[in-house]
Amino acid sequence: MNNEYISFHHLSKKFQNDLVLKDISAVLHRGEILGFLGPSGAGKTTTIKILTGQLLPTSGEAKVLGKRCQDIDESIYEQIGIVTDQSGIYERLSVYDNLKYFARLLNVPLKDIDPLLRRIGLYDHRKKPAGRLSKGQTQRLILARAILHRPKVLFLDEPTSGLDPTTALEIHRMLLELKESGMAIFLTTHNMEEASKLCDHVALLNEGTIVEYGTPESICLKYNTLKRYRVRLQDGSRHELEQSEETSRKLAGWISQNVIETIHSCEPTLETVFLTVTGRTLS
Repeated sequence: MNNEYISFHHLSKKFQNDLVLKDISAVLHRGEILGFLGPSGAGKTTTIKILTGQLLPTSGEAKVLGKRCQDIDESIYEQIGIVTDQSGIYERLSVYDNLKYFARLLNVPLKDIDPLLRRIGLYDHRKKPAGRLSKGQTQRLILARAILHRPKVLFLDEPTSGLDPTTALEIHRMLLELKESGMAIFLTTHNMEEASKLCDHVALLNEGTIVEYGTPESICLKYNTLKRYRVRLQDGSRHELEQSEETSRKLAGWISQNVIETIHSCEPTLETVFLTVTGRTLS
């Protein structure tokens, strides 16, 4: 098998008369994070369910670790991890015993549990009933359970939704570490800032259709048609200037006078690109 861990081509899914996925294609390689971005109802969760064998596609082909999704059996679950909004924990069991239970199911040595608990910051809570954890701690425990067996592919459906910024940052750091270790991560989110920070490639999904696909930078630059610069001078004044010969002369003058405090180019964000392409926001 090559390093193409997930691939799907011309994938569609229809529920009765409702076409929720419409001829979508993407590829995820080893050691990459692919972001599927869009508002609720765009088709993100349906895509994950197809890729993990929970739903059959209406048409098209999808493969995970070289196996067609229609042919997925129990063996594939030893190589993938899944975190969705329906991922639960056993609240009456301790943090440690939650992982111990799944370690036995997945043939993971029990000695691997404590290092993982330290890594996710839950070692000091290992004896606490899981039902007494905060939301952020619970999400970390769910993520720990999903990576306990060191899967090759990790599916994450809105993993930081509703979390405070500090906890979200901790999860981001862990995801980047997992990526560096060679894990392929399929991430769904409506948080465009999160996607820009984490993802190697993103697909902007709207009403079941991929409206843009590429690296976050390339997508933003593609829509950077009106080039502008935001400048703050040392006197506190702020200026937003469109690219022109006059702007070039003005900037050159400020630079020669050494009066520029900050200067930024004004490329669009993924969120503004999504609004431009679809005419709708992510809410």
